[in-house]
Amino acid sequence: MKTSNDTFLAQLQDKRTKCLVYTRVMGYHRPVESFNIGKKGEHRQRTHFKEGQSC
Repeated sequence: MKTSNDTFLAQLQDKRTKCLVYTRVMGYHRPVESFNIGKKGEHRQRTHFKEGQSC
């Protein structure tokens, strides 16, 4: 079932800015969309963390 929020987002789809996700691979940053199928699957299985605030 679609909500009003889903309908609103669908209407604005052409105006939205594409967001690129980068990850660090072998010491340099690469966009995830350029990964092959196996690497994309590996990236989805990774554990992501948020760094806590110090002091």
